[in-house]
Amino acid sequence: MPTATDFKDYYTILGVSKTATPEEIKRAYRKLARKYHPDLNPGDKDAEAKFKDLNEANEVLSDPENRQKYDRFGQYWNQPGYTEAPTPRGTNVSAEDFDRYDDFDSFINDLLGGMKGGSKRRTQNYQTATNGFNDFGDGFRSQAPAPDTEAAIALTFSEAFHGVQKRLQLDDETINVRIPAGAKPGSRIRIKGKGRPSPFSQQRGDLYLTIEILPHSFFRFEGDDIVCDIPIRPDEAVLGAEIRVPTPDGSVTMKVPKGVRSGQSLRLRGKGWTLQKGGRGDLLAKLQIVTPKDLSAIEQECYEKIQANTSFNPRTQLEEIKL
Repeated sequence: MPTATDFKDYYTILGVSKTATPEEIKRAYRKLARKYHPDLNPGDKDAEAKFKDLNEANEVLSDPENRQKYDRFGQYWNQPGYTEAPTPRGTNVSAEDFDRYDDFDSFINDLLGGMKGGSKRRTQNYQTATNGFNDFGDGFRSQAPAPDTEAAIALTFSEAFHGVQKRLQLDDETINVRIPAGAKPGSRIRIKGKGRPSPFSQQRGDLYLTIEILPHSFFRFEGDDIVCDIPIRPDEAVLGAEIRVPTPDGSVTMKVPKGVRSGQSLRLRGKGWTLQKGGRGDLLAKLQIVTPKDLSAIEQECYEKIQANTSFNPRTQLEEIKL
């Protein structure tokens, strides 16, 4: 049976209050899981231990039933016999008035006190029920469902775009996981029978992997599309041009129309992210007009002629602005 020194405060681990909503718990877990993920902290044993505690805390607090038991029984919440109190023979504890106990210790003390003089066999059945059932005496056995496990996995943009097979270490077990092409941040993958075993039946639940995608130096997500910033010269913005633009699977030629403005996006259809439902999303090329810092003599002369002869004033509308 756990002692006070074994107790893990799951709320403190996740950095949330005991009144935190499920959404707050989910946000806190994702933020910290990303920070302490082993892929982002290779060789860091402290981060690895912290990540394990985060998964354990999230597994309990994200499940309403487990959270209720944890709030009530603390370190005893997952011990055999904490959920119900059927009447063992030779005791004075009934199932109906179990709610009158403030904690599991009080129930145990009353239960074992009522069993004095009873058979040794029944006492051992209660304390050592590790065969998959709670055993409260002859003829009464109840089985608990196997728990599911939540974990996070970090992928590069390339791994998520093309798909990848990852080898994961789960406690003492190594499993291979195939991540399909087109995984996006926050998407989940279910792996049957690879969750933690039930403390009662030893039957394993499922493992749910939440996808985290590491930042890319050029591409970023915007819904089903990806976005990139494309620098262009002032003359290309004014006169139009054909330029080469990187995409996830190679560069393509993009036509820049005359008179584009800085910050305007041009859509390259079917050149974006792989969609799990089939096909490709779009690539949004956001144009950034970049002015040259060092001009040649002829460039200087040309810009001076434009400045001296232009009638275009981009600040005309500003003249009417006042408080």
